[in-house]
Amino acid sequence: MASYNRVILMGNLTRDPELRYTPGGTAVANFGIAINRRFKTEDEVREEVDFFDIVVWGKQAENCSEYLSKGRSVLVEGRLQQNRWETSEGQKRSKVEVVANTVQFLGSRSAEGAKGTPGSDGDDASEFDESDIPF
Repeated sequence: MASYNRVILMGNLTRDPELRYTPGGTAVANFGIAINRRFKTEDEVREEVDFFDIVVWGKQAENCSEYLSKGRSVLVEGRLQQNRWETSEGQKRSKVEVVANTVQFLGSRSAEGAKGTPGSDGDDASEFDESDIPF
């Protein structure tokens, strides 16, 4: 039987990426994104927010850690992964996260942007050269 596991999400970072390294030296970054959804029920427009945890590996993890910050918009393409474990009290737990294959950096969440972020309204934006981006 065939299987397929692919997800594409676009949202804003809920926290700065957290960069760590495995004992073997491989970089891994974790961050969360929020995705807003508007819909109409009868005569009322409502909005809901979904939150997803993202895991990124390797050089892309280092790039995310260096260039992304809370509020920044991203497009994430990857796969869903379920982690299962048991607590010390014997309770079974599980968590679904997105393991990213690619993370595309989009415009900043606000018109102000983060100070010092390439392409933002920060003081050093005029000194930014797109050829300096390592990806």
